[in-house]
Amino acid sequence: MRGSVQRERDASFTAFMRGAQPSLLRTAYFLCGDADLARELVQDALVRTYLAWPKVRQETALAYARRILVNGRADHGRRMRREVPSPVLREVLVEADTSHVEREQLVELLAQLPEQQRKVIVLRYCADLSERQTADLVGLSVGGVKSAASRGLAALRQLAISSEGKVHEH
Repeated sequence: MRGSVQRERDASFTAFMRGAQPSLLRTAYFLCGDADLARELVQDALVRTYLAWPKVRQETALAYARRILVNGRADHGRRMRREVPSPVLREVLVEADTSHVEREQLVELLAQLPEQQRKVIVLRYCADLSERQTADLVGLSVGGVKSAASRGLAALRQLAISSEGKVHEH
């Protein structure tokens, strides 16, 4: 009997993993700007989710894995303060409003934001989480998320404008 329970657990986790992995990978990539690190963060989040799978509710499994991912990114960020975006893995980027900035520049611009603003922007607009879900993941109030999103978007606009000016100067 125990073997069938294990097989059911593995089958349900495999189904979850297949569905969640692309979303987690996009989120991780936007958070860190590095394809290899994004894959590593997702792999770690999925392993930890699997280990806790018997206790994880199916309806909150993605949020659980995403929290592990965000916390893992924060842990790595403390070790490696600033990262240089990789030009790889552009195909996983979600469609974004890129009227002023090409999609490939978005990751570079995001990397210039303070960590908290970057997390909020990625979770709200790339992972399409609500303000409440974002607040829970990053440990802010809903008002803090609104403020960080507003500041982050304003900073992205300024960075986009200044990067366009640099392109036209050369």
